[in-house]
Amino acid sequence: MSVLKKTFHINKKDFIHAGEASIKIKNLLKSLNTDPKLIRRVAVCGYEGEMNVVMHGGEGFLNIQINTGKILLNISDDGPGIEDIERAMEKGFSTALDKYREMGFGAGMGLPNMKENSDHFTIESEKNRGTRVGMVFFR
Repeated sequence: MSVLKKTFHINKKDFIHAGEASIKIKNLLKSLNTDPKLIRRVAVCGYEGEMNVVMHGGEGFLNIQINTGKILLNISDDGPGIEDIERAMEKGFSTALDKYREMGFGAGMGLPNMKENSDHFTIESEKNRGTRVGMVFFR
């Protein structure tokens, strides 16, 4: 299979469309006869990343690259950045606003779930310059 690339725009605070990119990625992977367990892992990571951008970031992008041996998922935003990455990686730690928690989000599991469900995980963040998360999934 040749490399397939797609980019999805994520709008900050857009809860109406949040998750649409993950659904499209899930359907794309299904159409490529990808293993259902791998589809689930990629979709979970995509959704968690989308929600983090919607709640915490600025405008952002979810990029996927699919090839024979692996799937690359990169999520970036131009938001305020993560003040303490080590703390943000702790299960249950959240800086989500109360209004997002009331909507059922902000449990503090997004970044830990992305790390646990990917085969390789990287995160970079700079104050007032945004956040970039990269994940690799081996096929």
